Amino acid sequence: MKKNLSKIKYLFLVCFSFLLMFGHLIKAQEIKSAEMPKHKHDIKEVKMTEVADSSVIRKGVIDLKAIDKNKDGKVFQDQMDWNVISDTPGRCPICKMPLSEVTLERARQNLKDAGLKVKEKPVPFKKK
Repeated sequence: MKKNLSKIKYLFLVCFSFLLMFGHLIKAQEIKSAEMPKHKHDIKEVKMTEVADSSVIRKGVIDLKAIDKNKDGKVFQDQMDWNVISDTPGRCPICKMPLSEVTLERARQNLKDAGLKVKEKPVPFKKK
């Protein structure tokens, strides 16, 4: 009789432990779902002032030296739309991603890899 009673206590404790763990899992899932936005457009409201204007979308032959107005050797470039380049931080007007700071050489390489035209560095002319 005592053995049966101890088995019943053991089964009760095991079942109770599972119920507690299951309850914690459900509670954690409820908290997580309450924090998540209901709609994908609610994830982050992008302010239009943060989004760079369409003048940062470069077309034709891109002159990186002309874009680098402060002459620090760096520009801000979108990592999805390589032709979106600015001298100031901001967001891409196409995909709304933040622009990443890159060196002029890295921006040049990104543009070439994407098949875009870049104004090359002028070759110094030597007189004979």
